[in-house]
Amino acid sequence: MTNEEFETLLNFFKVMGNEKRLKIAGILANRDCTVRELAQMLKLKEPTVSEHLGTLKMLGLVTVRPEGNFRVYSFNSAALHTMNREMLSRGRLANLVQGEVEDSDQKVMKAFFKGDQLIAIPASRKKWLIILRWFAEKFEDGIQYPEKQVNEIILRHHGDYALIRRELVDWKFMTREKSIYWKLPTPTDLPLD
Repeated sequence: MTNEEFETLLNFFKVMGNEKRLKIAGILANRDCTVRELAQMLKLKEPTVSEHLGTLKMLGLVTVRPEGNFRVYSFNSAALHTMNREMLSRGRLANLVQGEVEDSDQKVMKAFFKGDQLIAIPASRKKWLIILRWFAEKFEDGIQYPEKQVNEIILRHHGDYALIRRELVDWKFMTREKSIYWKLPTPTDLPLD
């Protein structure tokens, strides 16, 4: 995520974190309104409502059209869908802290690996789970592996393939049925030390 995208996302949450603006967006999601109608519903002064509408309009969440002597405001759901798709996806949110996570993982990898060989098993559960996640990434999503192939892949990086294979299954990085293994989505609820 670029700095500009981060700022856009941060600004979105700041704008929508205001109770009055959130209520205005909710009302407009149900029906179009004038400033006067919104002011009456929310028991606010019209200039205050106009200010909130201007802020929502800057995010693209509100559109305005002239209607006679009035300006009618509408909720722009397309802008919210675009924001959701482009900025609020799980992957994009995860990228917000990717640098910090990668730094921590890299320290663990440097401490317990020599090249791509695991040279020691950490006592810390948190560090062990980082290593198991690394082993799990050696397997492709959607592919079923016979046990012999799983052992061969693990042996490229550590001699105790039975330990690693068992731990990958126990920690739900992989599953098995009748000596056939496949990768699971990375667990999000792993316990830490």
